[in-house]
Amino acid sequence: MNKFAPFILVFMFIFSGTTYAQDWKYDFDEAKTLAREKDQNIVLLFTGSDWCPPCIKLERKIFSDPEFNKFANQNFVWVKADFPKRKKNRLSEIQQQKNIELAERYNKKMVFPVILVIDKEGKVLGATGYRKMSAKRYIELLTTFNSFGS
Repeated sequence: MNKFAPFILVFMFIFSGTTYAQDWKYDFDEAKTLAREKDQNIVLLFTGSDWCPPCIKLERKIFSDPEFNKFANQNFVWVKADFPKRKKNRLSEIQQQKNIELAERYNKKMVFPVILVIDKEGKVLGATGYRKMSAKRYIELLTTFNSFGS
């Protein structure tokens, strides 16, 4: 075995995870424009990234999966509306206001996490949250909401 093989494997592992990370948008109007350009639906995530255990599990178990990320980036425009509580994670006033406005429209009860699949015009096609399932099953779930399938 080549003496550099372990280093090559580590290198590939590190960079394979960053290759398929979601390209999060934080402005819904920008996401709608991009969705129209790409002819894709939008996934809107309401999360409490630093205090909500199911939100954290969703990030770790589903959103970090390379197969899920590849599917996600090919099929959706991603928007994150985060509501962190820790001072060190506080968002800008402008971003906080954008997230509040999104919640007033799409998540009035402030349930976390909520994942909405939304068409290019802003109509909700489906909703879910964290579910204890594989990334592959989560792909199947999101596909059922997506008008064009996968």
